[in-house]
Amino acid sequence: MKILYLVRHAKSSWEDQSLSDFQRPLNPRGERDAPDMGHRLMKMGIMPDLMLSSPAVRAITTCETIADQLGYAKDQIEKDKAIYHAGEFKLLEVVHEINDHVKSLMLFGHNPGITEFANALTNSSIDNIPTCGVFACSFDIIHWSDVQLGNGKLLFYDYPKNQ
Repeated sequence: MKILYLVRHAKSSWEDQSLSDFQRPLNPRGERDAPDMGHRLMKMGIMPDLMLSSPAVRAITTCETIADQLGYAKDQIEKDKAIYHAGEFKLLEVVHEINDHVKSLMLFGHNPGITEFANALTNSSIDNIPTCGVFACSFDIIHWSDVQLGNGKLLFYDYPKNQ
């Protein structure tokens, strides 16, 4: 069995118009929501084998913040440029490349790709995974390359305002 956690980056700032989309940091709400969601995941006993993030500032900052809450070593976080603004098929390719010794993967990315991918994996109908939302699903498989659209089972879906 494999478990995939899809995490949309926390709320980002548009304050500094000189920054590129890739460089945008978290805004105060994002800085508050990321540790809160990390704490929720920690209380659930979640500890992924691998945390993989888009290298965009808002995504990697969200990832590192949640890693702090989970006790996951920041130097073990991996980045993949292919995740940055990837659609569902590119995200599926990324998942297919994961080493099979990894049983649980936490992937940090962007919308609309994260929501599209989550829906396609489990035949769900979520309109929009909000910023810092977490979508977890499982697969009754041995190899990550066997993940297919529609063969995931929804485990849970949570987001900051879901209290």
